Amino acid sequence: MIKKKIFNIIQIGSKNDAASYIFDIFIVIVILLNLFVTFFSTFDQSKGYEGVINTIELVTVIIFVAEYILRLWTSELLYPDLAKGKATVKFILSASGLVDLLSFLPYFLPVFFPAGAVAFRIFRVIRIFKLFRINAQYDAFNVIVDVIKEKKDQLISSMCIIIIFMLATSLCMYSVEHEAQPDQFQNAFSGLWWSASTLLTIGYGDVYPITTTGKILAILISFLGVGLVAIPTGIISAAFVDRYSHLKEGGKIDDKTISFVTPTLQNGHPWIGMKVGEVILPPQMEIINIFRNEKAIDPKDNNRLKEGDELVIYLRR
Repeated sequence: MIKKKIFNIIQIGSKNDAASYIFDIFIVIVILLNLFVTFFSTFDQSKGYEGVINTIELVTVIIFVAEYILRLWTSELLYPDLAKGKATVKFILSASGLVDLLSFLPYFLPVFFPAGAVAFRIFRVIRIFKLFRINAQYDAFNVIVDVIKEKKDQLISSMCIIIIFMLATSLCMYSVEHEAQPDQFQNAFSGLWWSASTLLTIGYGDVYPITTTGKILAILISFLGVGLVAIPTGIISAAFVDRYSHLKEGGKIDDKTISFVTPTLQNGHPWIGMKVGEVILPPQMEIINIFRNEKAIDPKDNNRLKEGDELVIYLRR
């Protein structure tokens, strides 16, 4: 079936699937080439190469359009549980579908809305997000996303503490510095800008204390701010290391009542093409890791199994 073959090619492939792997490399080259001409066009030296730049951008945009059409056409295979129309709508509204659409749509919008040509150029940066699709199936990208979701409560709490601290320090600095330099600390918002640039180590330097009290207060705030701002970084770093180590070790568990089986999906295995969440296992068994081309893949429910995948399944006796 032609549609099935095209679907397998345009989806993220492995080194064992030559056509899909070559397509992935081709798309990456096209994206990088498009981004290169986008960056290069901002230099004065590009004025002598406008014809080449415009040609490259047009060709790469046409490739993006063709890829998007193929993904729309094969969307029913991406969502086999949905009808053709619903699958198409789901793909269009998905994060991946929106990135694909916005990767070429801004190129054509100035034709219909000439007045917004400059504004539409901003959306060209979205093309770089197409690169995330290539890495989306592997552990590095998934671990970062999962860690942020897993630690969102702690991250939100730490951000609230930082915001409260910024508001408090901005009011303190405004109270101390307003009379000495009313043009710089005109209101509490001026103090908030100083607080943000100091705590977040921007160091812009356009607003700074000149009174002795203000300088002493700024030193204390800087010391406290460094520790507070480091909290979210520490949360993410620790969680990332733990999760990544867990994946690399194959989900080892010290419990002696647990044993592991590591089947490899050979050609014709009924699980090939199924999502992890669709695999029916006994209650005492669970897929805890997947190795594909010697790379660990987070066994999310929506990840599809492929031929050659080595599964790590634990069995609680």
